[in-house]
Amino acid sequence: MLAVGVGWRIYALTNSAFDLGLVGLVQFVPMVLFTLVVGPLADRYDRRRIIGICQVVEGLAAAVLAVGTVRDCLGRDGIYAAVAVIGAARAFESPTMAALLPGLVPRALLERASAGSASANQTAQIIGPALGGVLYALGPAIVFAVAATLFLAAATLVTSVHGAHAAPTRATITLRSFFAGITFVWRNPLILGSVSLDLFAVLFGGVTALLPIFARDILDTGPWALGLLRSAPAIGALTMSVYLAHRPLQTPIGLTMFGAVIMFGLATIVFALSKNFGLSLLSLLVLGASDVVSVVIRFSLVQLRTQPEMRGRVSAVNALFIGTSNQLGEFESGVTAALFGAVPAALLGGIATIAVAALWMRLFPQLTALRSLEA
Repeated sequence: MLAVGVGWRIYALTNSAFDLGLVGLVQFVPMVLFTLVVGPLADRYDRRRIIGICQVVEGLAAAVLAVGTVRDCLGRDGIYAAVAVIGAARAFESPTMAALLPGLVPRALLERASAGSASANQTAQIIGPALGGVLYALGPAIVFAVAATLFLAAATLVTSVHGAHAAPTRATITLRSFFAGITFVWRNPLILGSVSLDLFAVLFGGVTALLPIFARDILDTGPWALGLLRSAPAIGALTMSVYLAHRPLQTPIGLTMFGAVIMFGLATIVFALSKNFGLSLLSLLVLGASDVVSVVIRFSLVQLRTQPEMRGRVSAVNALFIGTSNQLGEFESGVTAALFGAVPAALLGGIATIAVAALWMRLFPQLTALRSLEA
């Protein structure tokens, strides 16, 4: 909901693709600054409490957006400041949430649990943007106010989770512990290959930041259509994640991951060239379904091949890769669209994604040859 509200609000104020891209950049910078701090904290303190605090901060930032919109005193820079606070909170929340999950389920069920978790997340990404588009039509402040309320409700719920163990270690935080997650990922080619593949594929192939431009200027629609476009990848991802939750991957894992990334690039190309709203929705559905396959494989690889006492730090590095691909990818899309136009930017991104997949198959033969998550 926040993504729809902020994106449409910024584009309405500035009519600038570059300013849309800056939304991703201001979320990315806090993530880079805090990554080395997040991991040791997630391995040292109660992960539920960290997540709850982060969601309270996000709720307060959304409340500031609501009040500022009502009073018409929050311009572009004020919106960026609120988004930066949300980005800082998410820098702590995302890796801590990822490290929390393996403590809730048996190891043998982790792949199915991660698919189930992805299903819940994608359900929210379906309902949120669609509802955000409708609420924005009623008034921008309503979107931000509802989001603030839901963040505070989430903070209450996560702290009440039972069966979640506190972080497994109370070791002293040292400079070495700060860099332990980076060192671990660098020395494990399977993890490094999978997270870097996702980083560069989504960095080049993501079209999320450009959706307001496609909705208004290319497909000639309004906020309601932007909400549907934002929801479409999540609908595809939800469908695939539900399938994976009941039918775990049996085919060679490595080749399946590369095939999913190539399909992601092809769907991006179709979306870039489409002038039909229905075809655009369909291509985003395929894009989301292919993306969640690589997400489940990457998440399961990271968690299964990391010791419990290291999961917070390794998850922080993984979150940095994901944040780089998503937030910095939005900035890259905005800059490219400002230089060449939205359609060429999306088209080049899809082609680059396929090229990255082909290159990574040669750079990481261990990942290409991987047959199962446990092997």
